[in-house]
Amino acid sequence: MTFRIISRPDDRTDEKTLAIPAFDHVTSGPIVDTRRRGLHDLRISVTDHCNFRCTYCMPRSVFNEAYPFLPHKELLTFEEIVRLAKIFHTHGVEKIRLTGGEPLLRHDIEKLVAMLSAAVPDAELTLTTNGSALKAKAHALKAAGLNRVTVSLDSLDDATFRAMNDADFPVQRVLDAIDTATAAGLAPLKINMVVRRGINDGHIIDMARHFRGSGNIVRFIEFMDVGATNGWKMDDVVPSAEIVRRISEVFPCAPLHPNYAGEVAKRWRYLDGAGEFGLISSVTEAFCGGCTRARLSTDGTLYTCLFAQKGYSLKSLLRSGKADDEISNAIQAIWQHRADNYSELRTAETAKQKKVEMSYIGG
Repeated sequence: MTFRIISRPDDRTDEKTLAIPAFDHVTSGPIVDTRRRGLHDLRISVTDHCNFRCTYCMPRSVFNEAYPFLPHKELLTFEEIVRLAKIFHTHGVEKIRLTGGEPLLRHDIEKLVAMLSAAVPDAELTLTTNGSALKAKAHALKAAGLNRVTVSLDSLDDATFRAMNDADFPVQRVLDAIDTATAAGLAPLKINMVVRRGINDGHIIDMARHFRGSGNIVRFIEFMDVGATNGWKMDDVVPSAEIVRRISEVFPCAPLHPNYAGEVAKRWRYLDGAGEFGLISSVTEAFCGGCTRARLSTDGTLYTCLFAQKGYSLKSLLRSGKADDEISNAIQAIWQHRADNYSELRTAETAKQKKVEMSYIGG
């Protein structure tokens, strides 16, 4: 059986949806792709809206008043999200992360968390946020069944932070939200810092110092060429090796083993016992060979790589009346044909490709 998805232009990325590959047989349980990579993580973007305009993600010059955000009818409903999550879970997904855009802008997001928690109770349920609405929602999210939160925080210096989020949002409000989420039981939080040379790389040590001993974990992320609007240049990348060197000169540290196979962040511990930090090195130390992530966009398109140009419309299957086993078979066929290794092949030219935007696919 082969499902065929009609190609659809997308004004934001000039992408087209792909035809779902044919499959010859159906298996139950976990699946692997052409490189023997399993399916462990599912990231679900619940909105393409965000109240920040971070320069590396949603630059205001592009995402302005005239930008064509998705109409509400094009978004997956909570019921559709839960249905797909349950199907993905049967194929080995053990971790579900809600992303955006800014996921806390999705109305009644706590309801979705509760629905997912009930539907796949043995999966780890997490959420990535810019922190702007986290203080108000942290306790409700925990009560609904959320396990952990990741907060994006690119600097502790207020002027730098405001410049990077381009929304004049103060850093103290994010720090207050982190404290509230920690107290609500969503710890250990992960704090993501995207590092750009000449912009915020001078604040790496301050970030490490602030969160050492807190129980929360900073993860330093190399500036990546996601999408086509963030003006990525290799000169702006601060290699993870340099970040480790800088930190170790102040706080001696040593590498740790990963928590599980396919973990993206490389873990480092402080030798004085003050906790750990992580490094996400997609540019200088590609980890494609262990990537176990699938991404479901805001409008129900499945992407098998963060740097994809095209995806597969699962929403069309949902809304055309396909049964769960048919959708399950389609997901299996897509994953079994997966061969993505963009970061291993990255060049200055491939970086210019018009890839799907992060705000649409989720980080």
